[in-house]
Amino acid sequence: MTLLTKLLKPALITFTLVGSAAIAEEMTVYKSQYCGCCTEWVDQMEDAGFTLNVINSEYMNDVKNQYGVPTNLRSCHTAIINGFVVEGHVPAADIKKLLAQNKRMKGIATPGMPQSAPGMDVPGATDTYQVVAFNKAGMQYVYNEYNTK
Repeated sequence: MTLLTKLLKPALITFTLVGSAAIAEEMTVYKSQYCGCCTEWVDQMEDAGFTLNVINSEYMNDVKNQYGVPTNLRSCHTAIINGFVVEGHVPAADIKKLLAQNKRMKGIATPGMPQSAPGMDVPGATDTYQVVAFNKAGMQYVYNEYNTK
């Protein structure tokens, strides 16, 4: 192991090459310590290659207010990655797409708790759900949709 590797290893930052730019994929997740679906989502994000810093909080509305999550898009947990907000059970592929596009949006959200979304994973659930993008001005649009018929 080189000296540089030894020095960088403790930083726990994962990089993915996207085009010619490296994007840091360290994510801070705020969640209730009692929420099992949040824990499942965290596990899936780690499996997808993100490095997570998990902060248990019983003041989630304060967290959502602090990061400007629109009321109609709120779910159970809130994550911050590269300055973007990721609210709720957003699939890892959509987070990676957001980081690669580097659009001028505040974040993306999966409102509510869809039974077929990552972390919920209810066996046999095929409900349709959306990932919604939002910006600081309050504009929202469908970023991706799942289980459409």
